[in-house]
Amino acid sequence: MIARTREWLEKAVIGLNLCPFAKAVHVKQQIRYVVSDATDEEQLLADLLLELESLYDADPEEVETTLIIHPYVLSNFLDYNDFLDVADASVSELELDGEIQVASFHPDYQFADTAPDDIENFSNRAPYPTLHLLRETSVEKAVAAFPDAANIYQRNIDTLRQLGHAGWRALWTESRAEAQP
Repeated sequence: MIARTREWLEKAVIGLNLCPFAKAVHVKQQIRYVVSDATDEEQLLADLLLELESLYDADPEEVETTLIIHPYVLSNFLDYNDFLDVADASVSELELDGEIQVASFHPDYQFADTAPDDIENFSNRAPYPTLHLLRETSVEKAVAAFPDAANIYQRNIDTLRQLGHAGWRALWTESRAEAQP
């Protein structure tokens, strides 16, 4: 699961430059990958609380960000989307507002006012439901260093529309073909 998530990060997020801030932490190996064995929201919440505290306590030079991959719970996107309110409340409960934020990725991610198969949804589609914990200071530094940060969302839509569904599928079929002898 971690290998598939890394592949997604390398080919989609970094490869398509969907997040111009991801490459540096990936290259420096500052991303913590955690696979949650949770099978219900209560267990996932416990894992989330643990990882929020762990990221806060970690040296940013060692762990800059955390991806909590949770393949056994919240496979339904609407349930996952509802859980994001719980995740945000957890940040507040631990008094980490302004310290850590939660970003979201899901295999069926869908932005408001889009159809399920609209290509722009793919900017947030990961192989598994994933909660991304980010340090606020890192986000602020990255945005300050990237003058057009407000345009990332629109640039991603343009990139994905140019790529199209066939191009998106090709990202993954090429890697499978290369893996075969």
